[in-house]
Amino acid sequence: MVELFAMEYMTALGMTMVLLFLDSKYPRWVTALAVYVVMVLVMGVVAVLYCTAGLAVTVRAYTLLAHAPSLLLLLFFSRFRGWRMLFQLMSAILFCMLTQHAAGLVYYLSGQRFWVMALSYAVLTVAVICFLVRFLRPLFFQTLEGLRHGWWLACLAMALYYGIVVYVIPGYVGLDQVTTVLKPAVSLLMVGFYMVLMLLFTSTRKEMEAQHGKRLVEAQAAALRSRLEALGAAEEETRLMRHDMRHRFQTVAELVGRGEDQRALAFIGAAQRKLDEGKPVRWCGLAVLDAVFASYFGQAQRQGVRVEADIRLQEPLPVDEGELAIVFANALENALHACLKLPEDKRWIACKAICYPKLMFQVVNPWEEEVPLDGEGLPVAGQEDHGLGAHSIAAFCQKYGALCQFTQEAGEFSLRVIL
Repeated sequence: MVELFAMEYMTALGMTMVLLFLDSKYPRWVTALAVYVVMVLVMGVVAVLYCTAGLAVTVRAYTLLAHAPSLLLLLFFSRFRGWRMLFQLMSAILFCMLTQHAAGLVYYLSGQRFWVMALSYAVLTVAVICFLVRFLRPLFFQTLEGLRHGWWLACLAMALYYGIVVYVIPGYVGLDQVTTVLKPAVSLLMVGFYMVLMLLFTSTRKEMEAQHGKRLVEAQAAALRSRLEALGAAEEETRLMRHDMRHRFQTVAELVGRGEDQRALAFIGAAQRKLDEGKPVRWCGLAVLDAVFASYFGQAQRQGVRVEADIRLQEPLPVDEGELAIVFANALENALHACLKLPEDKRWIACKAICYPKLMFQVVNPWEEEVPLDGEGLPVAGQEDHGLGAHSIAAFCQKYGALCQFTQEAGEFSLRVIL
């Protein structure tokens, strides 16, 4: 019965691991319900097979009984396909086997006492799940989102481990000395390789984010330079027009003196229009933010995107102006890219921002296709290197304790941030 207990417990633990490593495209409760229904069915099949066919047959069939349903669950629920989906399954199997091997080793060293094995399973399960939830799982999903290549190599290493512990080294840890020594050693080595792999992927992603941030800072600096040049040109034009003002007054006085009032008014109107054309649009009173708005709104208008903006930001801001400018740059860049995929008559961006009673802003753009969101409510990138902007916005909101919400309804995609 010890073997049956181990298999049933590993089935329950394995399905829980699958749920932890599964980034589902369906609501969380639906996914959890399906996973645990399948778990109960598999446990029932294992018990029936053990009672009718015996231990040897059950052990040979167990791998197929436990892992095939897990793969089917991932095929149905996971947002990922291909190598990344397989890596999800292999990760769940790895940490499930690590728990089983560690508990089996303790069981063997205790003189094969059943209560020691049960206690070991309980303690190790809690420890491994806490480690996954608090540390590895967020890192795991960020890596899946950020990287599109190289997963086949990771899956190859995981498949090699799977083949060794399942087929090359037969038996269960805790029942004989050779298996009890070799399998935990191989699992420990594999976990070390796995962590190195995750850290490597993380460093790659951080480098991508750093490059993305550098591009945004460069764009911000270019926007500031462009804004300063525009303000300088406008100031120079205003100075020249002020110099010419006395000549204009003389011309108007001469026209009025001749009784040509309509021509005088037309002349004044033409001068006013020229003044208005040379006046740069100021979106807000903060220099860095105004430069970002001017840059992205200018790009939008030049590419046929209608801009609806109501910006009411002023000092003092509750956050760093440069960091907030990066957030707006990311949001407007994403909205602009989305608009450029639509027909010109459907392109528009709406941006509203206020300081009081709280700093709140919203960026809205049209988008008719479904935008999948990950477990953190962030839009999922469809291409490599995309999606970094959303994560940058989320990091800003986490730093300042702001509410960040991405929503899609009635053909509109919106970002709302409330501090």
